[in-house]
Amino acid sequence: MIAQTPEPTYYAVIFTSVRTEGDNGYAAASERMVELARQQDGFLGVESAREELGITVSYWRDLDSIKRWKENAEHAAVREKGRRDWYRSFKTRIAKVEHDYGFEK
Repeated sequence: MIAQTPEPTYYAVIFTSVRTEGDNGYAAASERMVELARQQDGFLGVESAREELGITVSYWRDLDSIKRWKENAEHAAVREKGRRDWYRSFKTRIAKVEHDYGFEK
């Protein structure tokens, strides 16, 4: 589903990853992180797709909201497990969204 974001400006955290083999608890942890992010002040929405390459984009009101999310203890623990068990590689990018437009039937 496409996230319903407000009028710009806001921020996007783009997380691109290549997984290791097997689930090893990944799906449950991923669901929990989305649930937890939704509870964070400043969270605006999330979009995610996974094939060989996974891309998750979360949207945030401001840089302070992103910082607080990164500092969340449960999120930090899951990030460490990701480095250890779930990802062969990943990249995180933070971008300011200045314009957006769309189409819907």
